[in-house]
Amino acid sequence: MNIFRKKTSPKDALRTSKREMSVATRGIEREISSLQMEEKKLVAEIKKTAKTGNEAATRILARQLVRLRQQITNLQGSRAQIRGVATHTQALYASTSMSTGMKGATKAMVRHEQANGTCETS
Repeated sequence: MNIFRKKTSPKDALRTSKREMSVATRGIEREISSLQMEEKKLVAEIKKTAKTGNEAATRILARQLVRLRQQITNLQGSRAQIRGVATHTQALYASTSMSTGMKGATKAMVRHEQANGTCETS
């Protein structure tokens, strides 16, 4: 922890967060596509071994196919979660930006009231 480092602004934090999320999403998508290619190869191999009549090898390959499809499903879920976090981060930034704007507007209104000397309280 560096105490002399300048505090990052919400805009910069959002930018770095978005970049990291997109890098992670791309990595997961790359992994999913490679697993899908492997799935196609495995299906072709299952068909080939089924034609030869080797039932034991076909069962083993079918189990591998099931595990492979489960991996793909898990990775798709992870990708969806990362995208959800990115969306949530974007919403938090918008909320922070809005509250900062409201804070500035409130200060301006207070200054205006003080300059005019009018204070309407009920």
